[in-house]
Amino acid sequence: MKPALKFFSSLKLTVVLLTLSLLLIFFGTLDQVEYGIWETQKRYFESFIVVWSCPDFIPNINLSWIHLPLPGGYLLGGLLFINLLAAHATRFKLTWKKSGLFCIHFGLILLLVSELITDIVSEESQMPINEGSDANYSETVLDNELVLIDRSNSDYDSVHAIPVDLLKKGKRLSIPETDLSVQALKYYPNASIARSSGAQALEKPIGNKGLIQRMSLSVTPKPKEYTEDAINTATAYVEIFDANNESLGVWLVSNVIDDRFPPQVVQSGNQSYELALRFKRYYHPFKVELVDFKHDKYPGTDVPYNFSSEVYVKDMDNSIKQKALIYMNHPLRYGGLTFYQASFANEDTTSIFQVVKNPGWLIPYISVLLMGFGMSFQFGMHFLRFLKKERNG
Repeated sequence: MKPALKFFSSLKLTVVLLTLSLLLIFFGTLDQVEYGIWETQKRYFESFIVVWSCPDFIPNINLSWIHLPLPGGYLLGGLLFINLLAAHATRFKLTWKKSGLFCIHFGLILLLVSELITDIVSEESQMPINEGSDANYSETVLDNELVLIDRSNSDYDSVHAIPVDLLKKGKRLSIPETDLSVQALKYYPNASIARSSGAQALEKPIGNKGLIQRMSLSVTPKPKEYTEDAINTATAYVEIFDANNESLGVWLVSNVIDDRFPPQVVQSGNQSYELALRFKRYYHPFKVELVDFKHDKYPGTDVPYNFSSEVYVKDMDNSIKQKALIYMNHPLRYGGLTFYQASFANEDTTSIFQVVKNPGWLIPYISVLLMGFGMSFQFGMHFLRFLKKERNG
């Protein structure tokens, strides 16, 4: 036990972990050019091990064979967390003179914990709203879901959602509260869907129900794109089975087959469901109504100086109705969510909000305050000792 505690409390281990952290940030920054910020964050900082591959940046020289394994952010963060705790257990004793150091280290521990909480439970999505309209959900273009929607109730819709990560495995999945099950025969993270022409598509259509039955469509797989503004066309062939394990057909679904097309309906006995693959949605127990969006510019120029949205937030039972103004650096916090003014569209008639759910958003502020207080206290103590020595000459 003592050798392990000595190893994990070592200052040399701290230096090595910090050096590896710098290397991880460096190589992650290099790969951000190719994979974009979201994919890079997932690969490098939300993982235990990552392998960096050298890009072909020198003409006529192939360097893609160079691979460098690196510890990921979760591994380095976990080891730094253990290192701090072990150092306190072996070398530090809580005294008045060292209380500043304790505040600094405790602030660092809180910062590591807050990063882990943010990675695990935080959610980011967008909510576009037209003037005079409202919305009770936000969605993200970074993830998709397969949904079966039961619209038989006049008061509400029952939505059964399946994350696409489960579809990729090709397993048969039972749909809760229904007698149906679904299996993805093929899944494409990105594809091109078009009407069939004389040219042969790379993949022959295997669907026999829904849209592909009514229209002659071809699916061509494409490499996944990682640029910041890229929206990948997630596409799949899924087969639906009833309670008797009989096939109800093979359907082509994609996140570009949206409200512009007639809904694809699965009929099972007397029950019907709309089937779709769409961007992942987050439903909220309230509605946001956009009253007015303003896009102000400097006189005589097209340079904007203000974006603002006047909104009403209404609970579903209309028990609470709150008016708010959302503009740059002045978000709305409501129901555990933060609404930022992100963008606009449709000639200034649509406002787009960035919706962030982060239960641990206060922890970094507390951490910085603790570290600031600890550094001020520690340096202040040393400064007072220095002044005392100078007076005593």
